[in-house]
Amino acid sequence: MSAPNKSFDPVEVTTLSPEALAGFVADALQAFAHAANLDELKEARLAHIGDRSALALANREVGALPPAAKADAGKRIGQARGQVNQALEARTAELEAARDAALLVEESVDVTTVMPATRGGRHPLTTIQEQVADVFIALGYRVAEGPEIEAEWLNFDALNIAPNHPARTMQDTFFVGNEDSGVVLRTHTSPVQIRSMLTQQPPIYVICPGRVFRTDELDATHSPVFHQVEALVIDKGITMADLKGTLDHFASSMFGEGIVTRLRPSYFPFTEPSAEVDLQCFVCRGASIDNPEAVCRTCRSEGWIEWGGCGMVNPKVLVACGIDPEEFSGFAFGMGLERTLMFRHGITDMRDMVEGDVRFTRAFGLGV
Repeated sequence: MSAPNKSFDPVEVTTLSPEALAGFVADALQAFAHAANLDELKEARLAHIGDRSALALANREVGALPPAAKADAGKRIGQARGQVNQALEARTAELEAARDAALLVEESVDVTTVMPATRGGRHPLTTIQEQVADVFIALGYRVAEGPEIEAEWLNFDALNIAPNHPARTMQDTFFVGNEDSGVVLRTHTSPVQIRSMLTQQPPIYVICPGRVFRTDELDATHSPVFHQVEALVIDKGITMADLKGTLDHFASSMFGEGIVTRLRPSYFPFTEPSAEVDLQCFVCRGASIDNPEAVCRTCRSEGWIEWGGCGMVNPKVLVACGIDPEEFSGFAFGMGLERTLMFRHGITDMRDMVEGDVRFTRAFGLGV
């Protein structure tokens, strides 16, 4: 076997010669200097410093040299790359300064210009929440509020929602921390009802409007952040008839005189018996049912529109809050404010409510 070639001259490798390296550096400096903007400079950087650039390929040749030759060749490569990097930093600073100066000119605003006076508008969700509150305050209810970051016990356990209920998983609930933290972003305003029962003695008449959170995608009919309004009544002798009468009054106050509701049997852990609340169509008022000559797009000629859920408060919930179910009974109901607003004003896309476009809110005016 032959001995290693210790007298190898790295200059004999063409890409490592001082002349070749000087040419690489000159080409890079020229390309940087000719770059008119940051995009062109990025292309020049990739061409002269990138993985497939001449300097990068020359640097790979150093690894093939014998130990005695690597130090000298590596030093030349390092000096060449240092020159190129310094030039790149300097040119980058120049082009960034030029870009910022141009933006200051292009995006300047003359604050002395007299702008035409335009009337804005309150957000319709704010207005309708206040209108709902006014309806129930007139009936003697109190508006109750609670935190949006809520204890899991108040959001689920006290409402008779079992530990293995699907609503408690990450598919529906935003947990603060992890699933074992015991803290969630409230999924409904029902925890406010629990807090009311824990801190007050019956009779209790409260309305609970507020923002809630669920892991839904934002689309035309869903949002991860939306608003609910819920009502709770706890008193002696409360029946489903009281619930139905209250819902009818609420419906007529929001959608017009004569509008009524109907109840369809359903299931909710916190009420027993439970029902879905349907709203009589406020456009056709039921006249489109089985009438092909009077098709209603609002209710699809069904005569009714799904509005929310309701029921008599489950005795287990009363016991959890320290209220004797043998002495007191009560009802609760809840519906989405976004859905109510969409019904009242013919809004078809929920995203319009959250995008902050002044053209949307302006159409509703001040709402006073």
